[in-house]
Amino acid sequence: MTDIIRSHTNTRMSQAVRYGTTLYLAGQVGERGESVADQTRSCLRKIETLLAENGSDTSRMLQCTIWLADMADFAEMNAVWDAWVPEGAAPTRACGEAKLAHPELLVEFIVIAACDNA
Repeated sequence: MTDIIRSHTNTRMSQAVRYGTTLYLAGQVGERGESVADQTRSCLRKIETLLAENGSDTSRMLQCTIWLADMADFAEMNAVWDAWVPEGAAPTRACGEAKLAHPELLVEFIVIAACDNA
């Protein structure tokens, strides 16, 4: 039987959950008050860290769901994303507009990735 491995866990949630060779990341957000580009960069740094801690990397992302507080920020977010995602290794992706947990949060990324079996 495969163990479920949780990391960075508190009473509400885990930042990462591994099951077998699949890694599920919680939604990653940036710093309140930053531009959507800066919040995107912050989210992507957090994703890189969580992937690395769990035996994965950006080339092993399977799926990414992106929530924007305002779809008017789509191009600005995409400029950062496009420069970051590894060439030839883009995951499946969806992007939509949603009211996020705080009015100053502009973007949230949720990633599923392949990882090494623990």
